[in-house]
Amino acid sequence: MTATHGDGTDDEHGGHDTQDDHDGPDDHDGTGRPTDRRRKKGKRRALRWVAIVTSVAILGTAGAAFAYYQHLNANIKKDALNLGDSKAAKSKANAAGQTPLNILLLGSDSRASKENQKLGGAKGDADRKPLADVQMLLHVSADRSNMTVVSVPRDTRVTVPKCTDPDDGHIYPETTTDTINTSLQHGGPGCTVATWENLTGIHIDHFMMIDFAGVVSMADAVGGVPVCVDANVWDRKSGLKLTKGDHTIKGQQALQWLRTRHGFEDGSDIGRTHAQHMYMNAMVRQLKSGTKLTDPGALTGLAEAATKALTVDTGLGTVKKLYNLGNDLKRVPTERITMTTMPWGADPQNPTAHVVPTPAASKLFTLLRNDQPVDGKASKPKKPGKSTTPAVKASPKDEIAVTVQNGTGSASTPAVSGRAGTVAEKLKALGYTQAETDSTPQSQSGTTITYADDADKANALAVATSLKLPTGVVKKSSSADGITLVIGADWTSGALYPAASSSDTKEVLDNASALNASDDSACMKVNPYYKW
Repeated sequence: MTATHGDGTDDEHGGHDTQDDHDGPDDHDGTGRPTDRRRKKGKRRALRWVAIVTSVAILGTAGAAFAYYQHLNANIKKDALNLGDSKAAKSKANAAGQTPLNILLLGSDSRASKENQKLGGAKGDADRKPLADVQMLLHVSADRSNMTVVSVPRDTRVTVPKCTDPDDGHIYPETTTDTINTSLQHGGPGCTVATWENLTGIHIDHFMMIDFAGVVSMADAVGGVPVCVDANVWDRKSGLKLTKGDHTIKGQQALQWLRTRHGFEDGSDIGRTHAQHMYMNAMVRQLKSGTKLTDPGALTGLAEAATKALTVDTGLGTVKKLYNLGNDLKRVPTERITMTTMPWGADPQNPTAHVVPTPAASKLFTLLRNDQPVDGKASKPKKPGKSTTPAVKASPKDEIAVTVQNGTGSASTPAVSGRAGTVAEKLKALGYTQAETDSTPQSQSGTTITYADDADKANALAVATSLKLPTGVVKKSSSADGITLVIGADWTSGALYPAASSSDTKEVLDNASALNASDDSACMKVNPYYKW
């Protein structure tokens, strides 16, 4: 199956795609050839979030001028983190008091500025609300020993939850028919965050968004990134034209690489995500190899380019906070960074244009929610600190009332019949004689146990332990009515919650096109229709 994108006219090799009619530079002359641009000269540098924020912070703290530091802070655009009504539970600390970090990286196709119109074409889309055509979740483990990057194809059909625009108060109702890239049009990046939390059950700590001009300006400021193609490629949509072999790309050519779809693999958005992973891995390797900026002029240019290019959540909106984030990310070893693409299948409602998550995707999200490495390498646990809080004992099992709901359904798949009844009966067999089912429709990626009153926390944790659920699924909720167990899409069979196994990890890796950041031998496969 060749995944395509959007709705509209037939694509050259099947499917429907109006959005990619605007994938390349403006080509009214009919050639489709990219326009030559003069690029700044400089040493090879790593275009990587960590490099950017670290370099920016050096300027801000080097004592040059506090006013300039404030100027850089003012460059950074800020927006609300989450525009949805329901938010995923925050990650629980491990035994050593450490918590995972989840950052959503977004690439916007905005044509609002003249520079973006020049780079992205489609001047007629200047007034259109932008789409989030690149979406990647960075999950950094609590102990910072490993990182997993998950790309979701932009044509994935999902539930976009109800979102409220913070600027004008406009309410966008929930929809189950749209693709994930349209979520940005529902009030801003905060709705894309809400969509991801609804899809994965993973709490998002921060987001960072960049547009076409931002990619080019930062690439020009910091140098190039090494990439490889296994044949001559010319994608007239994106403008990318390369000969077979290794290349160092920067500026507009870097943007072309990141946007190329038709020219790679089968011409679908899946191939584009693989190319983006190769690009990011190359940046990581350059950074880890010790590449750094020493020229003050280049550093100033990078600082200006980076801060002007970014839109971040309000909790990440200063140079100092970006610097601290960069230092946190640098702690992860290169060989423990794994790039993945959400396992997907054809959308039953529109198989030639959209994709939907598969059961393997649910397992991937479960691994991340539980902060388990997808590479299967266990981290050495740290000894927990001594607790000064006295333990609260749970009530006798037959005095704990539990309501069980079936939330295994989603926008693309029906709920698994009988799940609430199966688990409720198991609870009764375990001694929770007051367990009962509630047929109210629910839809959750991950299983949760909620409680309303602090007095019920110990009882909720006891229920989780009895069902073999990780304690991280237990959360306090003001909307909860007593103790409520919602069975998510991560638990579709069995009366006890399934423990993660090596077979789960293998299934995820086999279906997620996993690529390790230390692999420098990867070469992008060219679509035979786009060879020259």
